[in-house]
Amino acid sequence: MEQRKIITTSERGLQEESLPFRLYQKAKKFGVWNPTDIDFSQDVEHWAILPEEKKGEILRLISQFQAGEEAVTLDLLPLIMAIAKEGRLEEEMYLTTFLFEEAKHTEFFRLVLNAIGEKGDLSVHHTDTYKKIFYEILPETMNRLMTDQSPEAIAEASTVYNMFVEGVLAESGYYSFYRSLEAGGLMPGLLKGVGLLKRDESRHIGYGTFLLQRLICEHPHLYDQVSNRMNELLPLAFMLNREGFKGQEVNSSGATLEDSMQFTQKQFNARMEVLSRAKGRKIEEIYKLSESEVGVI
Repeated sequence: MEQRKIITTSERGLQEESLPFRLYQKAKKFGVWNPTDIDFSQDVEHWAILPEEKKGEILRLISQFQAGEEAVTLDLLPLIMAIAKEGRLEEEMYLTTFLFEEAKHTEFFRLVLNAIGEKGDLSVHHTDTYKKIFYEILPETMNRLMTDQSPEAIAEASTVYNMFVEGVLAESGYYSFYRSLEAGGLMPGLLKGVGLLKRDESRHIGYGTFLLQRLICEHPHLYDQVSNRMNELLPLAFMLNREGFKGQEVNSSGATLEDSMQFTQKQFNARMEVLSRAKGRKIEEIYKLSESEVGVI
């Protein structure tokens, strides 16, 4: 067995200026919010008087986020283990906050459902496309890391988890929440939590962007792998949008399917554009990326 090397008592110490360590610091400062502190009393009042069609749209969103947050909480551990095996301490330190936040997000959406009295089986809102992503693609991709910690496997995991599930699907979902509720001043507790989630998730996506840029810098052929995989996944995001609109072009909030599709495409383009910047960069530049360069808010 190879002897363990302790780096924090060596001349190296901690790479305090590296992006992963800065994300760790941000998570300590901004990520420690408590879902049980959020007041859902107005949400309960609003829920009682919302039209049934609007209730159905919001409940579908909450149900899909609830299951999605549970899934990413369960599926993150193999990536943490893979990074830890490589001895990347600053990245692992950040990832400890990542898992904590995913668990907290899972708690948040369950508190919302409990408050509005929706305690039945909500898996009816998990469409075939949704199941394809969260029941199959995500766990299969992440569990591969239990036996395969190759750069290709890690890049695949971060592409599916960080770039697609968080960077495209979740961002599109936040957009839908705001379109449905913000203009009418509805369900302020839900929207407050969504805003806090969005801030947490920006760090998650930022780390994924860093990780993929690092991998692409170290193994340039991985850019094509990531690009090809994202293009394979994009039609699933569009299909989720169509399923959410249930054959209609406009929903009860006045949002259009076309606008939803355009937002999803915009998020996809943003992810790919920032990853393309890794080509030709030096590894030192990747570690010095600013938070704003990877989209952290």
